[in-house]
Amino acid sequence: MDLNSFFRENSRAAVAFSGGVDSSYLLYAGAKAGADVTGYYVKSVFQPAFELNDAMRLAEQIGARVKLITVDVLADEKVRQNPADRCYHCKRAIFGSIAKAAAEDGYSLILDGTNASDDEGDRPGMRALRELEVRSPLRECGLTKDMIRELSREAGLFTWNKPAYACLATRIRTGEEITAEKLAATEESEDFLFSLGFTDFRVRMRGRDALIQIPSGQYARFMEKREEILAKLKEHYDKISLDLEAR
Repeated sequence: MDLNSFFRENSRAAVAFSGGVDSSYLLYAGAKAGADVTGYYVKSVFQPAFELNDAMRLAEQIGARVKLITVDVLADEKVRQNPADRCYHCKRAIFGSIAKAAAEDGYSLILDGTNASDDEGDRPGMRALRELEVRSPLRECGLTKDMIRELSREAGLFTWNKPAYACLATRIRTGEEITAEKLAATEESEDFLFSLGFTDFRVRMRGRDALIQIPSGQYARFMEKREEILAKLKEHYDKISLDLEAR
């Protein structure tokens, strides 16, 4: 089955839309196939502001409808306490909210951007998707991440080469409580590194310390900007370290 066939058979659907490579292409493909699709973007403290900006920009580019839902993910103690299966509980909260909003709009089918390259063993949240009967057309159609990037490039979507970006909660160690303050510190620190030209990196929180992970090709730039980085990140962290084994 290809995506056109999928959307012929499933012509009305709500798309969980994050503004990332996969969900962007899925929303585009549904709209291009002539299906009645609406993207649902969930705004929470786990998503940095640039993700919402990218999502709205992409929706405008392809002329797709998008609805914004605000979810207080930290209201769920199982999410806030950050156990090993935090992603499962978070997905339940997020997709439960999408399903409720979509049902009010007349949609019974919920789609997400999981692709054929995603390893279910590495994504505990996929259990929540199964339980909530969320379908993943990209995966069902055998589309890998590389294929989706190429198709997105051919379609002229600016997201085609967007780096993968896991939610801010992944920067905090499993078992350490997640707070809005910790997430804000992470977002501000990563925004600062973005402003200096760094790409595809993470600022991991280790208690009161920060562990920066960047591609090895950017080490020289890091050393050039070392004093600026230390001055800024010391606003939030006691100690700043560079992970030399990250990549």
